[in-house]
Amino acid sequence: MTRLRRRDFLKGAGLALAGPAFALDVKDTSRHMDRPNIVFIITDQQNSRMVGCAGNPYLKTPAMDSLAAGGVRFERAYCTNPVCVPSRFSLLTGRMPSAIGQRANPSRHLDPIPEAFKRQGIGWLLRAAGYETSYGGKVHLPKGLTPEDLGFETLTRDERDGLTDTCADYLRRAHDRPFALVASFINPHDICYMAIRDFATSNLDHLLVSKGETELSNLDAALERPPGAGEEQFFQSQCPPLPPNFEPQENEPEAIRIMVEQRAFKKKAREQWPGRRWREHRWAYCRLTEMVDAQIGRLLDALRESGLDRDTLVVFSSDHGDHDSAHRLEHKSTPYEEASCIPFIIRPPGGLPGPMVDDTHLVSNGLDLVPTLCDYAGTDAPADLEGRSLRPIVEGARPRDWRDFVPVEGEFACMVRTDRYKYALYDEGENREQLYDLREDPHETRNAAGDAGKGPVLEEHRRLLQRVRGRVS
Repeated sequence: MTRLRRRDFLKGAGLALAGPAFALDVKDTSRHMDRPNIVFIITDQQNSRMVGCAGNPYLKTPAMDSLAAGGVRFERAYCTNPVCVPSRFSLLTGRMPSAIGQRANPSRHLDPIPEAFKRQGIGWLLRAAGYETSYGGKVHLPKGLTPEDLGFETLTRDERDGLTDTCADYLRRAHDRPFALVASFINPHDICYMAIRDFATSNLDHLLVSKGETELSNLDAALERPPGAGEEQFFQSQCPPLPPNFEPQENEPEAIRIMVEQRAFKKKAREQWPGRRWREHRWAYCRLTEMVDAQIGRLLDALRESGLDRDTLVVFSSDHGDHDSAHRLEHKSTPYEEASCIPFIIRPPGGLPGPMVDDTHLVSNGLDLVPTLCDYAGTDAPADLEGRSLRPIVEGARPRDWRDFVPVEGEFACMVRTDRYKYALYDEGENREQLYDLREDPHETRNAAGDAGKGPVLEEHRRLLQRVRGRVS
């Protein structure tokens, strides 16, 4: 069931809270205004473990933790596809990427985007409910699709400090109706440049390095050691250790090797980076996450200083994760937890009396965000959407008929996550079928598909995946 986990939160956030667990009265979250303002904050390439309040001792994220301190953090939250373009399409439309044939960045095949999908984008839905809708930051939507197509006015294309400044100014100005603001930050995505720079071989790699002055500057800052720390001290007590699943998974799907070999820098990093270089990658990933947390913190400060925080719903999430050295991988794209499980926090207007962690409900940020925002805005979501509003859970309810699995699509695999298991089917190669018992094997180190007694479980998950796989082009 959903439960308030103070010990886990306090460990990450450094807060002291007292009092019993609670279930918020529905009227409590709506007492400030009938239709709250909405702020949706997106980061890029941040996995679910990269938040201090999730128990990660190697980084500090006070802004994100502050949202969790007065909201619900969903531990079983997944993106619809572990790369930018398809995931972001889902976040703003509430539809699986396969609805338009979008499986990758860019996709090998992309169906024309129906006008109905555009006109039912979250921006238009909120506008119809009387909202002023604005978008700032990274876009990276399917080719030809813009925030304006989905009902937003663009405030800025800056993805970093300029985005924070523009959003802060927007929050401080007078508004004669409720507003919905999307703030889409780029980091910790700059971590991508570490392996690309170390092993640049292709023309594309060299182009990225030559044009990535800002990205590389941020990366270099993130790689800096603490003042006064010697080499051995740094690796003994400050740099994150290698994860328990650092080595490639037993009976790894051949498709992952094929994916790695598509870009030479991925293959070389996997084969040539020593353990300490992988740990430096983890260190930099933490620092880049702290950089974007500081930007988010300034945005939240402006919201509070404007006096609007008690009348504003704040949602925080990321488009996908990063492998963060698990299975000797960096970047994203696979069904592994590090790439597909993302942070997802909802703080209702005025906040909750204390932090609540939901470790029960299977949640999809790409499917559930649109219905949730529509619910708070007092308008109906399109009837054909698969997602569900999370508002009842935020307000302490326990829906009896919640989904029993969440789907994730990808460029070369699709998967379903159920209460205990994850089942993935890869498009090609050996070991295509993977079953992970996440209760016994949370780090996905071995394939349980052939285990004695797992036959019924395997068949059940095959049927569930077929419901997803049948619609993926």
